Amino acid sequence: MANIRAYFSLAKAVFILMREGVVTALPEEGAPPPVRLAKSIARLVERRRTEHQPQSEKLSKALNRLGPSWVKLGQFLATRPDIVGSSIALDLELLQDQMEPFAVDKAKEMIEATLGEPVNNRFSSIGPAVAAASVAQVHRAVVQDKDGTRDVAIKVIRPGVRSRFARDLQTFYCAARAMQRHIPVAERLQPVLVVDMLATSAKLEMDLRLEAAAFSEMGENTAEDAGFRVPGVDWECTGRDCLTMDWVEGTKLSDVDALVAAGHDVPAIANALNQSFLRHVLRDGFFHADMHPGNLFVDDRSNIVAVDLGIAGRLGRSERRYLAEILYGFITRNYKRVAEVHFEAGYVPDHHDVDSFAQAIRAIGEPIHGLEADKVSMARLLTLLFEVTDLFDMKTQPQLLLLQKTMVVVEGVARKLDPKFNMFKSAEPVVAHHVQRLIGPIGKLEEARDGLHAVGRLIQLAPDMATRAERLSHEIDAMARNGVRLDAQSVEAIGKSEARHSRSGRVALWVIALSLLALAWNQIV
Repeated sequence: MANIRAYFSLAKAVFILMREGVVTALPEEGAPPPVRLAKSIARLVERRRTEHQPQSEKLSKALNRLGPSWVKLGQFLATRPDIVGSSIALDLELLQDQMEPFAVDKAKEMIEATLGEPVNNRFSSIGPAVAAASVAQVHRAVVQDKDGTRDVAIKVIRPGVRSRFARDLQTFYCAARAMQRHIPVAERLQPVLVVDMLATSAKLEMDLRLEAAAFSEMGENTAEDAGFRVPGVDWECTGRDCLTMDWVEGTKLSDVDALVAAGHDVPAIANALNQSFLRHVLRDGFFHADMHPGNLFVDDRSNIVAVDLGIAGRLGRSERRYLAEILYGFITRNYKRVAEVHFEAGYVPDHHDVDSFAQAIRAIGEPIHGLEADKVSMARLLTLLFEVTDLFDMKTQPQLLLLQKTMVVVEGVARKLDPKFNMFKSAEPVVAHHVQRLIGPIGKLEEARDGLHAVGRLIQLAPDMATRAERLSHEIDAMARNGVRLDAQSVEAIGKSEARHSRSGRVALWVIALSLLALAWNQIV
């Protein structure tokens, strides 16, 4: 029954996306037969466009109509132009996550249930929502404590969002498995793994204690950094469903005119934003992964203040080293080294030639170095890199998806602040410093320290590993002598399972087809 519901939900979503023109915007070249068929059907039911309503607005409306989970999926797919195409990825990047706010009384109920006491014990007042998104909304409030009163922001989880997301997740998995089964190119794109990542990311985002911990960690990492900070967390007023932090007074980074009027050095802020982000990635391996202008403020001291840390990214030490070397290779035009790093990291299969890959990397880097400062684009670099890595059988690296998306967003924000902004020039001092640190003497010492820790853990586990190896050896010997046997009950169960799987696949196709026909008929009538 759960599968049938998922197929109905998928059919409804496909129809809505067809109506809003999303399906017809999918890339035509190289599209498999199912996609070409879907595009043909979509042309029959697609709404007529108006010149005053861009595709991004239509897509935003469609996903908001489908619900919070679909908005999250859209934001996540903005990181995958290799799946949805660069045009749709750009539209998804512009997706406005704006939902109707729920009542302040309901928010107070959620806060009381989370903190286990009446809101009046902690807060002097709680105002109406100042922002409402798919997962949570934010209220301005006043905290009463022993030191007096202070303004805070309270983020409160949207009621029922977890159960709704759990239901919609089954639909996403149905679509991902169908892609992986029937579309050959999907094996490289790993759609099921993408849904796994979405599920993990959303579950983490829906526990506000984890966002509070992220703020705390980033606050410690950046305590000595000039030009960047995050709000402090009030742990006594924070729980699973509500997060209380300092209220941020400042100008939104999206309001360039207001920044100029307030006397801020706007080009310097653009440079500080880019360099701060790269520092978090390369130095800390922990970065804010949702740095759109609505989440960034500038205070009266020209510090950038980042809020909404529900989506954060992490990179391990080796990944940071590879990334630093790849970026530095592009900056210094050492394309052979960029290619070698891809092979050392295992990103490109060994059966390909390093020199041929270096030639392809050069084809990406040289045109960018020849451009004027205001035309040098990390977004263009990443788009070309997607195309080249496809030719060399490079599988998408899940751990780099959020990083790639955030780099593009940061560049876009910086360029709005300073149209002449050159991301490579801004990045060079930070990347060069961390390349030297990660692959120089200090880096080697840190790697040796990590290696000694690993050896120590291995020695501790050695007795248990020896016992397990001996038990496994005995079991393999027994299997070699007696063979692997299945009793009649097991054979019968396997047969029934296969039959059910076959029937469910046929039922799924009929459910989707009939649902689409019914939706189309209702629309026509």
